[in-house]
Amino acid sequence: MQKSKAYWYHIITILTVAIWGTTFVSTKVLIGYGLSPIEILSYRFLLAYVCIWFVCPRKLFAKSIKDELLFVGTGLCAGSLYFVLENTALKITLASNVSLIICTAPIFTAFLSHFIYKKEHIKSHLIFGSIIALLGVALVVFNGSFILQINPLGDILTILAALSWAFYGIILKRLNGHYSTLFITRKVFFYGIVTLFPFILFSTNVFHTNLLTDPIIIANLLFLGVVASLLCYIMWNSAVKELGVIQTSNYIYFVPLVTLLTSAIVINEQITTIALLGSIFILCGVYVAEKGFKLRRKTV
Repeated sequence: MQKSKAYWYHIITILTVAIWGTTFVSTKVLIGYGLSPIEILSYRFLLAYVCIWFVCPRKLFAKSIKDELLFVGTGLCAGSLYFVLENTALKITLASNVSLIICTAPIFTAFLSHFIYKKEHIKSHLIFGSIIALLGVALVVFNGSFILQINPLGDILTILAALSWAFYGIILKRLNGHYSTLFITRKVFFYGIVTLFPFILFSTNVFHTNLLTDPIIIANLLFLGVVASLLCYIMWNSAVKELGVIQTSNYIYFVPLVTLLTSAIVINEQITTIALLGSIFILCGVYVAEKGFKLRRKTV
């Protein structure tokens, strides 16, 4: 029973990253229709926050001021700061650079977990699996066209975005034992919106509320807000609680693969042999990392 339960959480994690892999295309559509990245994030989190109140307990505050500050951290690391850093980097450097560097988040998560929680040891299978998966990500991202332009500012911003998501996982691990998944997720959306206010104030882009009547814009915002945010954050946080932050984070390597497939279907981007080879590397890398976790569980 326990084994089948674990498999279920692996499945919902794969489903989560599969949905997240399609959000790049959806966001690109909205930007093409005239919405700014900060505007999209605002609508996305606001919609998710309103919807989660229908299923979340009505408790407002955490058990302590310290925990409440940790919740502020979750909203910052998994909300405003992460998306602002990523979107700003996309304007400065190549999208391929961003897609590749952002996949270092699982590695950062493993090292942060090791240094913060001394009992979490970095295993050789995790390092080896991560190297294989990251190589696969590189092949998928470049998709046969090896163009790498070093842009220090854009690449540093992307590294900071990956670190931001890694810190989210570490904070999530501390909160999981004391609060329900729904309560944590609601807090992420709330403080994601609150911490986004300073970015909105300094942004030169205005909100284009007149565009919200377009069916395509409404459909994409509903997808990003209800499915990619509300549903996916609940599933991700549940998986982290059950599988652990390091094991769950390994599935992030699948995001570029899903984006590649979605782009091929929606906007007819070509999939090369190099990209297919990269897909095999990703699958093998994640398998090596996951197999190591299973072996460790058996010996415990």
